[in-house]
Amino acid sequence: MHGSDFSQHSEISGNEMYRLIEKLYPICRSITGNGVRDSLKAIGELIPIDTHEVKSGTKVFDWTVPKEWNIKDAYIKNGAGEKIIDFKDNNLHVLNYSIPISKKVSNEELKKHLFTLPEHPDWIPYRTSYYNENWGFCMSHNQYATLTDSEYQVVIDSELKDGHLTYGEFYKKGDLEDEILFSCHICHPSLCNDNLSGIALATYLAKFLSNQTTHYSYRFLFIPGTIGSITWLNLNEPKIKHIKGGLVIVCVGDDGQFTYKKSRQGNSEIDRVVLNILENTESSHKVIDFYPYGYDERQYCSPGFNLHVGSLSRTTHGEYPEYHTSADNLSFVKPQNLLESLNKYLLVVDALENNFSYLNMNPKCEPQLGKRGLYGNIGAGDKQPVDTMTLLWVLNLSDGENSLLDISERAGVSFDEVKRAAHALHDSGLLERK
Repeated sequence: MHGSDFSQHSEISGNEMYRLIEKLYPICRSITGNGVRDSLKAIGELIPIDTHEVKSGTKVFDWTVPKEWNIKDAYIKNGAGEKIIDFKDNNLHVLNYSIPISKKVSNEELKKHLFTLPEHPDWIPYRTSYYNENWGFCMSHNQYATLTDSEYQVVIDSELKDGHLTYGEFYKKGDLEDEILFSCHICHPSLCNDNLSGIALATYLAKFLSNQTTHYSYRFLFIPGTIGSITWLNLNEPKIKHIKGGLVIVCVGDDGQFTYKKSRQGNSEIDRVVLNILENTESSHKVIDFYPYGYDERQYCSPGFNLHVGSLSRTTHGEYPEYHTSADNLSFVKPQNLLESLNKYLLVVDALENNFSYLNMNPKCEPQLGKRGLYGNIGAGDKQPVDTMTLLWVLNLSDGENSLLDISERAGVSFDEVKRAAHALHDSGLLERK
């Protein structure tokens, strides 16, 4: 029996993923707090996730789980008592993790706590102060240019106190304990590509896999960036040995070309699978060697774990102008891009699930393909034509040692083509799966 086909689906649409983004967009998230809980609750309406709470002050390797931050309101009023900046208009207006404040400040003092983007004067930047207690506001540079009053009223109705770090986890049991890890950060507020797009893709990929019979087990993590992966790794070290490979899901809703950042090892199965798929489906794509910065792949790939975890995105962090600004909004991501990205991830799953080794049952000279209905590009097994040369490659290299991925790379043929050839040969009795 050969593996299942995970590369085809019909029940998921880009519009469904986009609707989840729309639902999550107004929520003010951070690395802790009720915004994360509210977001996980919305995800939990689509897939059965387990929510974990880790107390502030918990030591996780060299780090400490921080105090929990929540915010109700924030604004700046001018001398006439008019709100000129209002957190309720856009939650990017507040420096994320701002301490509470309510006082009048001079123009000079206020400007020490303001963040703008002069190169994009209409956009609001996204800024944080997680581990350095501070307060501040973010605004467009055009708004900043209007600040001429001598004094302003600033209010940030926030709370920073001992609480919990919250993360979500979805686990799908497969035939094996070996598992594939998919991880996405859930800490950013109203930023759609980074990373509501990743959350939406992860949710619907998990939903799809939950209804499939799989060879591997699958683990999905919805975690705050950096501190979330560090916390999960610290609390789950016994599970690490089962992680065969994985991907960090980020920035998958924009119009840009696909980008793959390799794992630290660089030539693991997950690296080879993703590169095989991109090389055979994308005329233009980008490949980045691992470097110890970026998203949570740098924690999974730290030398003490050295997991086979890469990151598959479209335009990666910092390489599009809208990154970490108010321009990364609902119009920046598109349903068709989300669906195209999901399809790439399904091809990855399909390759991982089908990357078996086969043994040629007729190894002495070529078998006669014609009498088995396999010769001359006619339909074979999967109801699609199978190329004769691909059949011959699979027969020749199926010595019980080469995997289908090995054969695909050697033959210069897509994994999907090699897989279909192997299935056809298996169905005709010429191959046996190891």
